Amino acid sequence: MGNNPLGTFLPLILLVVVFYFLLIRPQRKRQQEQLQMQNSLTPGARVMTTTGLFGTVVGLEDDDVILEIAPGVETRWVKAAIGRVVVPVEDAADDETDSVQPVAEEGVQKDAHEDIQKNKGEPVIETPEDGDAKDSSTKQS
Repeated sequence: MGNNPLGTFLPLILLVVVFYFLLIRPQRKRQQEQLQMQNSLTPGARVMTTTGLFGTVVGLEDDDVILEIAPGVETRWVKAAIGRVVVPVEDAADDETDSVQPVAEEGVQKDAHEDIQKNKGEPVIETPEDGDAKDSSTKQS
C-alpha cells in the first residue's frame, strides 16, 4: 500500500480546524464585541477602564473618552482603554448588605469599648512570653 499524502496531513489539518473553532474564532468574537461596546459609549455611561479605574463618560472626541472620576475631576482616555460598561447593582442586593453591616459594626465598637475599659484608656502592648524571644517579623535571612 502506498502512502497517501492526504492521510499524512489529515491530522495536521484537523488540528488547525480545531484550533480555529476553539481559540481563534471566539477570540475574534470577543474583540468585535469589545470594539462595538467602545464605539457605542455615550455621555452618562458608567465605565471601568482596563486598569480598574471607575468613571462616568462626560464627553467623546474622536478616539478619546473624557471620564469624570470624581466630582470636578476629568481625565482623557483612549477608547481602547475602556474595559467594560458598569451596570447598576439591583436595590435588593444593597438592602441585604445594609442590614448586615450595622450589626458587625456594633460588635466591633463593643469589643473596642470593652478593651478601653479593661486597660483604662492605655494602649495594649503585647510582648513575647519568653524574654529572649525575638519577633519573627524583624529577623533577616
